[in-house]
Amino acid sequence: MDEYNRFVDWDKMDVTVQSQDAKELTCTEFQELKQLARQGYWAKNHSLRAKVYHKLISNIPCRTVTPDANVYRDIVVKIVGKRNSSSLPLPEFVDNSLVPTYCLNAEGIGAVRKIILCIANQFPDISFCPALPSVIALLLHYSKDEAECFEQVCRILACNDPSKRLIDQTFLAFESSCMTFGDLVNKYCQAAHKLMVAVSEDVLEVYSDWQRWLFGELPMVYVARVFDVFLVEGYKVLYRVALALLKFFHKVRAGQPMESDSIQQDIRAFVRDIAKSVSPERLLEKAFAIRLFSRKEIQLLQMANEKALQQKGITVKQKSVAPPKRQNVHLAVHAENFKSEIVSVKEMRDIWSWIPERFALCQPLLLFTTLEHGCSLSRFYSHSEGHEPTLLLIKTTAKEVCGAYLSTDWSERRRGGNKLSFFGTGECFVFRLQPEVERYEWVIIKHPELATAGSEPENHASPAASTLSSGSVPAEPSDRLSPFLSARHFNLPSKTASMFMAGSSECIIIGGGDGQALYLDADLNHGRTSHCNTFNNQPLCSESFQISVLEVWGFRDTMNG
Repeated sequence: MDEYNRFVDWDKMDVTVQSQDAKELTCTEFQELKQLARQGYWAKNHSLRAKVYHKLISNIPCRTVTPDANVYRDIVVKIVGKRNSSSLPLPEFVDNSLVPTYCLNAEGIGAVRKIILCIANQFPDISFCPALPSVIALLLHYSKDEAECFEQVCRILACNDPSKRLIDQTFLAFESSCMTFGDLVNKYCQAAHKLMVAVSEDVLEVYSDWQRWLFGELPMVYVARVFDVFLVEGYKVLYRVALALLKFFHKVRAGQPMESDSIQQDIRAFVRDIAKSVSPERLLEKAFAIRLFSRKEIQLLQMANEKALQQKGITVKQKSVAPPKRQNVHLAVHAENFKSEIVSVKEMRDIWSWIPERFALCQPLLLFTTLEHGCSLSRFYSHSEGHEPTLLLIKTTAKEVCGAYLSTDWSERRRGGNKLSFFGTGECFVFRLQPEVERYEWVIIKHPELATAGSEPENHASPAASTLSSGSVPAEPSDRLSPFLSARHFNLPSKTASMFMAGSSECIIIGGGDGQALYLDADLNHGRTSHCNTFNNQPLCSESFQISVLEVWGFRDTMNG
């Protein structure tokens, strides 16, 4: 252990990692490495973890010219000089107030700042990387000297494998990660999401903290366990652990009064003190029990959010002013500009918190209302076509209110010719607002086992992958707006695995399969609902209903006029 002892304050270190158990790591197969990392095979031996980190990082594919230990030795004196390392000013791409010390001694604490400055010198393209101090502080525990730590961090930053995302290094990448995390919370932590919407003025502001929970607030022993798996499996692990943290926070704190004036501060405090309620093993167990899309699907969702931010001109963090962020979720629906005969401003804000983050940047725009445009289905189509996504709202004569978020343009209905065929994507959902608020997602998102046999195991939770037909995948992934919207390129083999929307001159069907469904007739005066008691014990509204008002809303990009 002596060679990896230089920067560690052993009085602060977990005694269990001081084990002298002479373990070795001989496996090279990914699946075996993955299991050992998740089980904490090298977590109880400081020297073994150091050797494993060195091996895993050495195998990261990097740019041809990547700074190494010798480069650090050449530049550190020129950059740092004789200045006191504890007072060294840090580059703007890190948060100067968030430089964790973990279990480092005084020399290690100073070394973090020196290494950050040398990395800034060698990586001028880094514009925003708040996780960097934490990564350096962690790796210093398992490095022989500063130069070795510098080299390992450089390899992580210089990774050039397009399928292996590691650390966000630009404001665009960071913000799109926050939006992607918000999308995942919305889908996989609905109870926690409800709490966030109820108590937070800005939901994305809370979710934009997700990397800080991991690389800032989480105690050393937890960070190390997460990093063990991260180095083997990649960025997807971070999303999983952050979702697990939010689930545990909701479980522990649900029904209790807030400890501070900010839910953001409460979550940070919970993560800092997580040892009081959750062990590292339990945290990882929860993280990997969450059913997520494949790495590819998350990558495509990240690309969609990056594209949305680029289109709105949000690519860099502005200096000397507040950073450009997505408009406040609640303020995104402006009371003075919003008027609906079906929902209040508050109800529309609740709906807005459910939609994908990239569209929550927009304002609602009324496209069609039966009060103004009449009850013609053809007029419904003519006003709705050309808009993607859209929001359908229905108020019945019994004062019930329900609706649907529809990700795909209604013009897609013509793809099946005269045949009534389903289209749409896994981002679609139906919901009820009155008499009670409830959201129902596409059934295969929640129950992928209903998909047809033969879907690929890696993508079993993906709506696209679980229903794909040969020859229907577009050549370029960049042509798809998101992993969910790419599903339009796939044909569906059965009603059970139906996508979400179908329309003809006689009727509209929304939902279908084994989940909640809406059926509207040609004159938009009557409708009926169906639902499967297996999954949803409450219908959207009356089994047969008469429509009082129907509205279709689009999404207007106010940031670009």
